[in-house]
Amino acid sequence: MSASKDQVLAALKAVSAPDGTALTETRALSDIVVTDGKVFFSISVDAAAVKAWEPVRNAAEAAVKAVPGVVSALVALTAERAGGASRPAAAPRGQGHQHGHQHGQNAPGHGAHERQPSGVPGVEAIIAVASGKGGVGKSTTAVNLALGLRDLGLKVGMLDADIYGPSLPKLFAIKEKPQTIDGKRLKPIERYGLKVMSIGFLIDEETPMIWRGPMVMSAITQMLREVEWGTLDVMVVDMPPGTGDAQLTMAQQTPLKGAVIVSTPQDLALIDARRGIAMFKRVNVPVLGIVENMSYFLCPSCGTRSDIFGHGGAHAEAQRLGVPFLGEVPLHMDIRETSDSGQPVVATEPDSAHSKIYREIAARVHEQLKGGSGRAAPKIVIEA
Repeated sequence: MSASKDQVLAALKAVSAPDGTALTETRALSDIVVTDGKVFFSISVDAAAVKAWEPVRNAAEAAVKAVPGVVSALVALTAERAGGASRPAAAPRGQGHQHGHQHGQNAPGHGAHERQPSGVPGVEAIIAVASGKGGVGKSTTAVNLALGLRDLGLKVGMLDADIYGPSLPKLFAIKEKPQTIDGKRLKPIERYGLKVMSIGFLIDEETPMIWRGPMVMSAITQMLREVEWGTLDVMVVDMPPGTGDAQLTMAQQTPLKGAVIVSTPQDLALIDARRGIAMFKRVNVPVLGIVENMSYFLCPSCGTRSDIFGHGGAHAEAQRLGVPFLGEVPLHMDIRETSDSGQPVVATEPDSAHSKIYREIAARVHEQLKGGSGRAAPKIVIEA
């Protein structure tokens, strides 16, 4: 029987803050999410008190894991800075050290020596699929790109890093929960020859993820480091839209081999795509190229082509910015229907024209990976 939120709270009452107050009586404790025996919460404290609170985090984690029915616990200690900015104070056990934001002359471009992020054991290359804004078909592109890489004979995994809006459970029609290995590591779910992990597998579909940045960063790190990925040639990471905590965390803590940017042809989407490209370049992550999604519409009845969102904008932008153009994907009902049903087009209609397009994009990405520098991304530090 799975543990309840009340049981977790009862266990946390026995954990004391540094001043002796019960943890549950402090304002440091966030909302607690309990799903199928998996517990998530954070402890937010003043930055100056981090060292004093780390034993509290350890005690809270141990207390929660001792609750009958608890399978795993993700407990993040986060620190508040003056002015309200926050940073991760300590990673959950087994995840290694998480760097905080710093001030001064160590911002990117200042040439300071920084420790390089470590990779994920057994994973040869990690690539991010990103977009500057939502609604451009990034997740559908990421899934079919991963399947295209699989068709090249590669061992491929997928990580859904969109904590607030996970899409992989829907795109793969996955409803089961991942199993654990010895109660410590999660086992990814396999679909169509891919190893897949998403926060959406661990929570109910309608559960809102009311988490601040550091908690998001901790969750992504745990899905990277505490999942039994095995041996992979490529891990494709479906990023959330924008240029926020998740993107910075991936660049900070993972040696990304590159990023694929997805955009529609319209100017509004391209403006945001430029921001995404600029962000990855700033943190020394190679941009593997741009995909123009929803590039055109072919009427299924008459065959007439319509450039609903314009056409060629992403291609022109790639040329202007000096990054590869990976290909055009049409706006088509078959792609939409297979995605909505959890049967991605490359897996279920491998001989279709759309699958050929995705496989060609995957081949270009693979060529970029083989010819890339493999340079690890530096530690991210933000100037005030």
